Amino acid sequence: MPSFKRAMLRVSLCAVAVAIAHPALAADDDDKDILVIGQKDAPISIEPRGLSVSLGQDQFDGVNAFNTEDLIKYAPDFFVRTRYIGDNNAVPGFRGTHSAQSARSLVMVDGFVVSNFLGNSFGFPPAWGIVSPTEVKQFDIVYGPYSARYPGNSMGGIVNISTRAPDRNEAFGTVQTFVQPYRQYGTRDDFYGYAAEAGFALKGDNSPFGFRASVRRLRNDSQPMQYYQFGYSATLYDKPNDGTPVTGAYADPALIPVAGANVVAPVIGDYSSVATRQDQVRAQLRFDHGEFHAEALFTYWWNREETLHPKTYLRDAAGNPFYGDATGQASFGGHTYTLNPTSSFRLGLAAKDEWLAGLKLEGPIAGFDVRANLSTLRFDRQESRSSGGYAAGIANGAGQVTEQGPTGWYTGDLIVTRTLGSHDIAFGVNGNLYETDQSVFDTTNWRAASGRTQRTRTFGRTRTIGVFAEDVIGLDADTLLTLGLRADWWRGYDGGLTARATSGAQAGQLVMQRYAARTETALNPKLALKRGLGDGWAAELSLALATRFPTVGELFQGSLNGDGSFNQNSFDPNLKPEKSRDANFLLRKRFGPVTLTGSLFYQRIRDAIFSYVGFNQAGVSTSNFKNIDLTRQYGAELIAEVRDWPAQGLDIDANAAWINVETVRNRADRNSEGVQFPRIPSWRLNGNLRWRLLPSLQAVIGVRFASRPNTDLDGLQRGDAYGYTSELFALDLKANLDLAKNLRLAAGVNNLTNDSAWVFHPYPQRTFLIEAGIKL
Repeated sequence: MPSFKRAMLRVSLCAVAVAIAHPALAADDDDKDILVIGQKDAPISIEPRGLSVSLGQDQFDGVNAFNTEDLIKYAPDFFVRTRYIGDNNAVPGFRGTHSAQSARSLVMVDGFVVSNFLGNSFGFPPAWGIVSPTEVKQFDIVYGPYSARYPGNSMGGIVNISTRAPDRNEAFGTVQTFVQPYRQYGTRDDFYGYAAEAGFALKGDNSPFGFRASVRRLRNDSQPMQYYQFGYSATLYDKPNDGTPVTGAYADPALIPVAGANVVAPVIGDYSSVATRQDQVRAQLRFDHGEFHAEALFTYWWNREETLHPKTYLRDAAGNPFYGDATGQASFGGHTYTLNPTSSFRLGLAAKDEWLAGLKLEGPIAGFDVRANLSTLRFDRQESRSSGGYAAGIANGAGQVTEQGPTGWYTGDLIVTRTLGSHDIAFGVNGNLYETDQSVFDTTNWRAASGRTQRTRTFGRTRTIGVFAEDVIGLDADTLLTLGLRADWWRGYDGGLTARATSGAQAGQLVMQRYAARTETALNPKLALKRGLGDGWAAELSLALATRFPTVGELFQGSLNGDGSFNQNSFDPNLKPEKSRDANFLLRKRFGPVTLTGSLFYQRIRDAIFSYVGFNQAGVSTSNFKNIDLTRQYGAELIAEVRDWPAQGLDIDANAAWINVETVRNRADRNSEGVQFPRIPSWRLNGNLRWRLLPSLQAVIGVRFASRPNTDLDGLQRGDAYGYTSELFALDLKANLDLAKNLRLAAGVNNLTNDSAWVFHPYPQRTFLIEAGIKL
């Protein structure tokens, strides 16, 4: 492991490269304003402390955007775990944030929180689908928790999506169609999809009112998300004739071996393509009169997912598809494996309907500028149904249903600002309430969810109230000092678990356990110093402490084994909050049409919350949320923006990042100490080139690269196959054609080279897009 001094020397060398390199980014007349890819006609909508990025229509034109989160996929040292078009588990990550640490990202739409802090994993992504890609006006990203205005969930960073306002009368529409030829193991299919959107805006010339409404439907069939493998049993493995003889399995030696055995289980089929349908309606009402502004937003998002066609690769002796039989065994390649017919090749249905309502008020009161936000996001319906194997699936037999509700959150904030001489003062209060209630039932008819027997119920709430104060002080014409302080009061309460015991004196009975309410407080100072150095140079140093409190899911949401012990993907009601120390240094230099920004960052997190594999007192492998004593990350970023150079109409945004993230101390798993944290690559490279070849024709090239990370916490799993987190390389192309003033056509391809990449699940292979849009 390299020493800290050696690592910092490496970072310093990157800083020297930043200072002398030629390509660059945002050109702003104010040297103090260090804003990457800054837009001159649209100020950033969140407080730019540390590395800050603002993306607008120029950048959006360079993206094949199917989902809203696609619009930011070339942002510096940033990623979104989007596995397919219409993915409901698209978790964002900043720098050294794991792709399942969703609670470290604060995502908002027009200032209204859409981050799902009911849990902290891939199953709790932001509600991206609340807004469609064509309704996005601006994407703003701030890396790290350097402003006191935002809670500790900004530990990774903050994203705010600004939508298009009803500022004129117009009607608009967009249609897309896409196809992905997919080839992996025994799956050889072409997967199709489409999206269609239409809307209108009304704004009278002399009216203070404006109204905008839109509707969208997305329909897509994804590639298979997972693959079935044979089960392994040491007592059966060397008995080749104990099971039904089959052919057609794929013996892939690149897969992860069975734990405790040097055996790679062959792949025997896929989990079915995800047939997803998403419908969205959105309405926005605005009122502007003088300095007073009011805004109301309502949007509803329907989600349906079907996994009804799992595919077996196996064939029996007669050549018929084989999904398993009563023996629960199969022989292949001279070995006998297990194949449980009640848990393999499941069929499934899922529904999630959610709505967001928000109200915003802004205006001057008694010499102060006051802004108040209040919003709620509610899951009107959230359930999933699955069969107990293939035979039960096609016969509408036994299975399981999971229902959630009442579930959702409320958020609100009040911010007061005023300029007094050289001081820009801000203070305020914000808070949130997150609540969940989830039940799991065994059913006799999985599709109808009938014949129910309750298995588990988990429930709980968290509440946070925070107050803050910030003072931006103009020390001189070129220097700004920002001092901030934030205090938070957190409470976890009403938490409990109901489970049906499967053994002991209470076997067959529902047993409830409630957890005592907990409270935590935190006080976190912030500091930022910006200085314009003249001749196109600017620098900024940002320092911060931050506290991220546990979510409802980490505290309460899970289930128990029959003996009362925790089972996999379980919880811990005694988790400590995460506490970070952060630092960021920026240096920017403009060179005419090019600008360069370099960034050095550091974060030290005490009691990081992470779900990882361990062993309980009985030696049984489990996966639980636990506190890791200490993790640390540091690294360097180089971000370039080029405008109209070296040719007129040629724009380039490019960035590179080197990241070092380690588990420093972990008493629960000493083998993880000194190991690179899982799913975090050492290098990320993104680039987007947009060339206006003709006034009506633009060509686009996009590139994304991430080096191969560790897959597990102990650093023992590194590979490029199903089950691993692999290296990623994607080359994307697009062409934009303006057929008329209000009519546009686009065509593109993602992953042109058809690179196979994995985030446990497979990423999409080569995907083609055709898009048309109109405005009237």
